Amino acid sequence: MTHEKEEEQQQTLLEELCKGDEALLSVLRSYLYHKPLAAISKKELDILIEEAERSGDFRQAIDKAIFEGSQNPEERNQRAESVRDVASRAMRAAELAKGRVSREGLAERAASFGRKIEEYRFMVERTDDILDVASTYYDERLVESQEAARRQTRLEARRETARDERAADKREEGEEAARRRARRKLSRTERREAKKQEKLERAAAKARRKAADESRAEAEQEERRVEERESAAREERKRARRER
Repeated sequence: MTHEKEEEQQQTLLEELCKGDEALLSVLRSYLYHKPLAAISKKELDILIEEAERSGDFRQAIDKAIFEGSQNPEERNQRAESVRDVASRAMRAAELAKGRVSREGLAERAASFGRKIEEYRFMVERTDDILDVASTYYDERLVESQEAARRQTRLEARRETARDERAADKREEGEEAARRRARRKLSRTERREAKKQEKLERAAAKARRKAADESRAEAEQEERRVEERESAAREERKRARRER
């Protein structure tokens, strides 16, 4: 799937989950990731907060807090407080930065920090709504990531099988050419026996190719069945979301 297609899917799912709430959509389109396992830092949240306090950049800490909140429904209240805490810290840092650049006469930068302050305030006020959307969004994305990983595994297996088949064909061609060269040096009786043996070997090779073709066709058919099941499951999850 192309990067553009992934972004389109992300946007479509977010729009569905935000249900016309443009303010919520505006924030979450910047804070939720199509590939969370790759995008979210592996560091502990406490470490990310410490780093953010030193650098003034709270983005990774906020991302981590939202993701952890989305993945731990049994600790929802605690995780929501973590999001509010990080957003509040980020808001205070942005307010200090805005005051500093304002005193320096940097109006554009001050305006940028002003927008960030409003964004962080929104996160504090709408934490529960953010985690509601993030939970469903990331659950769907993780399922799709697992499906993609399984598809890639199956694709690599098929490619490996194809390479083995090509190697076997090449090996058999080489062996047959070697037998033809060797046959020239045989007596008539030996040549007849050699031809019988070659006939048996050609039949075995033909049977191998037939079995390989059948196996490949079955693998392709199974891939179609898997894709159909995954597609049906996606539609069922989509239907269930609409009925909530």
